[in-house]
Amino acid sequence: MSEATLAISTVPPPPQLETGQRILIIDDEAAIRESLETLLSLEGYAVEMATTGEEGLGRIEHNTYDLVLLDLALPGKNGLEILQLIRETEPALPVIMITAYGKVDNIVEAMRMGAQNFVQKPWDNEKLLADIRSSIGRYHAEEENLQLKRALKQRYNFSNIVGKSEAMLHIFDLVAQVAPTRSTVLIQGESGTGKELIAKALHANSGRKDKPFVPVNTGAMPTDLLESTLFGHVKGAFTSAVSGKKGLFEVANYGTLFLDEIGTMGMETQAKILRVLQDRRFMQLGGTQEIQVDVRIIAATNVDLKQAVREGKFREDLYYRLNVIAIDLPPLRSRREDIPLLAAHFLRHYAHENNLADRTLAPDALRALVDYDWPGNVRELENVIERGVVLSSSPVIGSDLLPGHLTGRNYSTSLLEHNPNASLFDILEDFERRIIMEKLERCNWNQTEAAEHFRIPLSTLNQKIKRLNIEIKKRVKE
Repeated sequence: MSEATLAISTVPPPPQLETGQRILIIDDEAAIRESLETLLSLEGYAVEMATTGEEGLGRIEHNTYDLVLLDLALPGKNGLEILQLIRETEPALPVIMITAYGKVDNIVEAMRMGAQNFVQKPWDNEKLLADIRSSIGRYHAEEENLQLKRALKQRYNFSNIVGKSEAMLHIFDLVAQVAPTRSTVLIQGESGTGKELIAKALHANSGRKDKPFVPVNTGAMPTDLLESTLFGHVKGAFTSAVSGKKGLFEVANYGTLFLDEIGTMGMETQAKILRVLQDRRFMQLGGTQEIQVDVRIIAATNVDLKQAVREGKFREDLYYRLNVIAIDLPPLRSRREDIPLLAAHFLRHYAHENNLADRTLAPDALRALVDYDWPGNVRELENVIERGVVLSSSPVIGSDLLPGHLTGRNYSTSLLEHNPNASLFDILEDFERRIIMEKLERCNWNQTEAAEHFRIPLSTLNQKIKRLNIEIKKRVKE
């Protein structure tokens, strides 16, 4: 034996990884079981084995596993029958089917019944290990999200609020503590962080939950219309007031009124809001009699109200009236550990909404989502996931279905890849279309906000939208 050979043979094997994850192998062939056990044990998995489907079902009934490798051709009940029985008791447990004969009808049936994948003997070790890691990773992420949502539902009944970061768990505790009170709450956070969801959670966990929750975007209306909307008017109060109309303060009586984007409200309207907060009374436009209401106010803003007070754009006395309880929502970029959970939540939602099979993210796509800074926060993430689900033709969404600004793809080359003979005009037009669509997505399809970001008149943006045949989607509430 040569010295080189001796040196190599005496090098100790690499230490096994301690994953703590358990895999059950159900296969009647001893050689297959032993081969898989060796492969998986070297990767740090705890491996258990069963020679028949019935034995495997017994083990699943009494133990917890992270994944099952299931042979299709088994004595007694075959693999498809065992898969069906597993699904009845453990619907989320990942199962990878193994067979020597990859018949199309068997593959289709196994996938329909919820198998994660179908591996043909002899298998490629690296591919099999990658499939196992991916399946277990998705399983744990989904289980963690489900457990978190169950806990939140039991404790707070928070609908559609997903997060496990320390910042979000602190907010959940704060909401649970504040919700039963009648205190005014000011929710602060960047656009798209989910301020309305928090407002709804406050209402849903209060003594007012059976009364109306009335949201109003105070920044989207001119002053006269806003005051008429909030306080109502009597017949003849202005030219078009052919009849009287209740305002939202009356509509929300004994319930909750959510004033969104309050930082953009005019000073005159601010004074009237302050009076309602102080006296619980107001008068309709054109009216002479005061109306008394019992309404809880929850306000939200994406601007720095302290700075607005210093600049004389927001009343200091109103600021302190609103800021009894402050809830500051962190931007998504500061809680990246929540991105996989949020993505899984939106994947399920939009797959079901569009009558599609469940979708998952390829590792490169998930990595791109986690690495991105999300200036549009959760709302932007939701739009990106919806786009990926709608455009996907397979259950796994890759990075190619993500917008270019997430993955660093070059805009101008995209058109050239599909049409090498494209003219300079076509390339520039394609570039302009993509830039405008991505800005609109970030702004939740609000053309006015997008025009402000581009620093162009709204009319100019609308002309470009029309010329480029850009379809405007319905805005999604925060």
